[in-house]
Amino acid sequence: MKRSIAIAALLLALTPVASQAQGYPDYGRPSYGARGDQDRARAAVRGGRQVSLSQVISMIASRTPGRQLNTTMGDYSGRPAYFVQWQTPDGRVMIFIVDAESGQILSRQG
Repeated sequence: MKRSIAIAALLLALTPVASQAQGYPDYGRPSYGARGDQDRARAAVRGGRQVSLSQVISMIASRTPGRQLNTTMGDYSGRPAYFVQWQTPDGRVMIFIVDAESGQILSRQG
């Protein structure tokens, strides 16, 4: 019993406090998918400056059978874009690059 309490006290003492935790340095690189990016994308959709991801996924699904594997936001030719990784029923993986402002498919690779 005493040993269990001692182990619990040691683990509690070694647990970092949230206020002491520090984020990872960004070294000047974009961090797509970070919380701030998600918030900016939501604000752009609410403001009518971008189409929603659900609209993009629905559009791709209506043209190409399959399922979404992953999506990131980024820049394509100077414009905000969704990069959607898509798997077809036969297992092929494709990448759709969709203009975030117009919803138009700019490129399909794979």
